[in-house]
Amino acid sequence: MVTLAVTKSFPVVVRPSEPAGSGNINLSSVDECHACLPVTALLVFDHLIVDPVETIKRALSEALVHYRPIAGRLADEGGALRIACTDEGVSFVGASASCALPPTSTALQIEDVALQYPAELCRHSDPLLLMQVTEFSCGGFTVAATWNHAVADGKGMAQFLQAVGELARGMPAPSVLPVRSREEAGSLPVVPASAVAMHRAVMNLANKDLVALDVTVPWSLIRRIKVEYGCTVFEAVAAVLWRCRTRAVISDPEAAAPLSFACNLRKHLGTKDGYYGNCFTQPLVYAAAGTVANCEIGDLVNLIKCAKEKVLLGTSNGESESQGSTPTVDQIKNLLYNILAVGSWRNLGFDGADFGHGSPSRVVWHMEQVAGPCCIACPPCKGKDGVNVLSLCLKPEHVDAFLAELASM
Repeated sequence: MVTLAVTKSFPVVVRPSEPAGSGNINLSSVDECHACLPVTALLVFDHLIVDPVETIKRALSEALVHYRPIAGRLADEGGALRIACTDEGVSFVGASASCALPPTSTALQIEDVALQYPAELCRHSDPLLLMQVTEFSCGGFTVAATWNHAVADGKGMAQFLQAVGELARGMPAPSVLPVRSREEAGSLPVVPASAVAMHRAVMNLANKDLVALDVTVPWSLIRRIKVEYGCTVFEAVAAVLWRCRTRAVISDPEAAAPLSFACNLRKHLGTKDGYYGNCFTQPLVYAAAGTVANCEIGDLVNLIKCAKEKVLLGTSNGESESQGSTPTVDQIKNLLYNILAVGSWRNLGFDGADFGHGSPSRVVWHMEQVAGPCCIACPPCKGKDGVNVLSLCLKPEHVDAFLAELASM
């Protein structure tokens, strides 16, 4: 990694530019599953705008008028989590780096270009959003948003950053009217209380042994799989990652090798446009390691398709996210390194954030740690002939085998 000489300002509190009354936002069951989980989106821009630190700080303050819950705090009222719209604000840091932007995302140390929460999980007293804008000597800059997953999912945070960009470019108001209240959102997925408790318990099973990797799944491979099996880019990428990791990690052909993947439900449920709370589910595909390692890649694609169709059919029939029995924390813990979670930021809108000189050249997903192995397909990255995948999914002893499997596909 490149060691950056970064000078940071002291953190300041950015509040909504216009005052308003207080209120509470009730969290949905999906919000509760992911409450206090920190995640970072780093947007890299090759071309400088005029005074990016002050421009974005001003636009952030204006955007919080429309997205007031983001300026609030989590509150526990009788065991129920809520967002209290207190206008306490978000943390903001301006920074400058005495070097050019590194050519790859893995060359950036996240602590140089992003604010992080002081604890492994967000505390109720912490701001729901931390933002850092860093100018580089080459004329580029980065915008890093680290947020508490309780307030927004990836789609929702991308929508917010697009709004900040629109206001930075001089628009009088965001083009998308934001909706956060679950009562106004229309139909949302429902997670049983037992599954919420399981999700929250699993968040405390942090795996600190996983290696951060930046890999590319080649377009030539993706196109071949799409043509042969009539699938989406995500389905092709997920199948490739599932097979390669299973072959590298699990030697027992009878062992379970489940795949979990994120599925945005907004359009399918008819959720109101502009809703930025959590609105996704994570179906689990069960298969034995020997099956995943040795079957045709098209068979894995079909397993993913079937799981997705089952979820969408169930939600359209008004069923909750989990119709079967909820696994216990001990069951999850015993399987944790075998389960691969795959998500995609390719179509969420992060690459649509424009603060004055066009879209980002790179969008980087980052989490300090994850409970289990995780891969995220990121938006197109300049200079890469394929889908850029950032991951925390392998222990050091399995990295070389995984990379060899990917190269052989």
